[in-house]
Amino acid sequence: MLEELIGQEVIVDLRSPFVCLGTLLRINDQLLELGDADFHDLRDSQTNRENYVAAARSSDIIPNRKKVLILRSEVIAVSRWQDVQAG
Repeated sequence: MLEELIGQEVIVDLRSPFVCLGTLLRINDQLLELGDADFHDLRDSQTNRENYVAAARSSDIIPNRKKVLILRSEVIAVSRWQDVQAG
């Protein structure tokens, strides 16, 4: 299923207070690799996860990392960027 998302912009919700927005480049049994990613620590803002993603969706992904490797064991959900409604 995740293979269908390779090359697309996605939102990765993590168990921790982090969310990552970016282009899904590769996956394997242990990792997801995202490029041109916005890796955001929700503790650094006054907003919750849903509001942060909605606000980002109304503008665009502003990358702060060229590449991010995410442990699959930390992933709660992966959504296509275009499937999220803007705030």
